[in-house]
Amino acid sequence: MQFEESRLNGKVLPFSMLEHIMHQHGIIRAGQWDYERITYDYKFEDMTNGDVYYLRIPCRVVEGEVERAHAKIEVLNPYLGKHYYPHGVEYNEEFPKNIVKHCKKLIDQIAAEIH
Repeated sequence: MQFEESRLNGKVLPFSMLEHIMHQHGIIRAGQWDYERITYDYKFEDMTNGDVYYLRIPCRVVEGEVERAHAKIEVLNPYLGKHYYPHGVEYNEEFPKNIVKHCKKLIDQIAAEIH
């Protein structure tokens, strides 16, 4: 599921600011990057049935390199996926309304901080 209506798509900001904002919201980069692309993840775990979902916020470098404080990073449309062990993450699913609502709230909070 892609959040095409997000106000994040196309926003460009310095890498250090992006890292700070994502960290404040519990969204991690971990090993999901190379020198031209980054994916930030927020993990949801349903304790009633063990389902795992990921809100993913992809980004691309428009100037400089990842992990350089002043690199310019463009944020793209976020998307939501469900993890299936051991196969990976599927994005064309029916997602629980509470997960989708939480994702939209996080996206709105991040967009408000980025301007």
